[in-house]
Amino acid sequence: MLKEIDKVLATLDWMRQERIWPNGLRYLWTDAFGVVLLVSLYNELNEEGYLDEAERVVAEVERVLGRPRGIRIGEEPDRDGQYFHYLAMWMYALGTLGRIKPEYLRKGITLARQVHPAFVLPGTGVIWKMQEDLSAPYPGYGLGGLDHFHGYVVYRQLDPKELASEIAEMKALMDRTYQSLTITQDLGLGMMLWLTHFEPDDAWACVQQRRCLQMLENMWVDPPGYFCREPRQHTLKFAFTNYGVSLGLQAADLWPGRVRALNQFFAGYRSGDEYDRNAITHVMACTSHFPGEFIAKK
Repeated sequence: MLKEIDKVLATLDWMRQERIWPNGLRYLWTDAFGVVLLVSLYNELNEEGYLDEAERVVAEVERVLGRPRGIRIGEEPDRDGQYFHYLAMWMYALGTLGRIKPEYLRKGITLARQVHPAFVLPGTGVIWKMQEDLSAPYPGYGLGGLDHFHGYVVYRQLDPKELASEIAEMKALMDRTYQSLTITQDLGLGMMLWLTHFEPDDAWACVQQRRCLQMLENMWVDPPGYFCREPRQHTLKFAFTNYGVSLGLQAADLWPGRVRALNQFFAGYRSGDEYDRNAITHVMACTSHFPGEFIAKK
């Protein structure tokens, strides 16, 4: 696991100065990664300021994005609705902070219980996107391919006893799908690798880790050193999704040379669009250089 703290601190300073993050627009996925990053820095450096900042981000997310049930995707007008995988990552962030301050673990468990009945169709799947009030699926969206895996792992990290019934529903969905599921998109592959490292000896994890690595092998472009978005799309690439692959590879303790190569490539890469300054790019870059509390303790 990388611990390139100096690079992370420099990126955080720059983001604050440019009002990108944590003092920019709220976006739940990015904020989840950011909270875990801040807790990781607190644990590594023993500086209370990072813990205070993590709590401020949680408070701002609740103030800006919080809804009577669940949490909106983002602050911008087109970021309406709710994604289950964003909520699951936010639960993981709350649980990470909750290992230090237990009230945040309670927030994560409460959120799981709020949203689970709206998203989960037992025996069928997990709805990928819901209306903002969770009254109905968002038009044009179906079931998520990874969401039941995400929910299962995160629920178990929060409290396997208190969320036992929700975990059982997710596990039943996993048992139906893990043998046939083939992921072809870079970020999904990285996230699945990350999920498998929590229970690496389980049958579902063994199958999916092997399949993800086989797919990623076909997506590696070297030179210059990055994973393309999908197989046979060798010129299509995104920094933030590669950083997600990096997280998965570091969680699995595999391909360190490729992790360093993609970090080096994207440090100098400019896409020429909004992603050059979007918080998601730079917060996930920090995670790639220092996964910290994303990695399970052995």
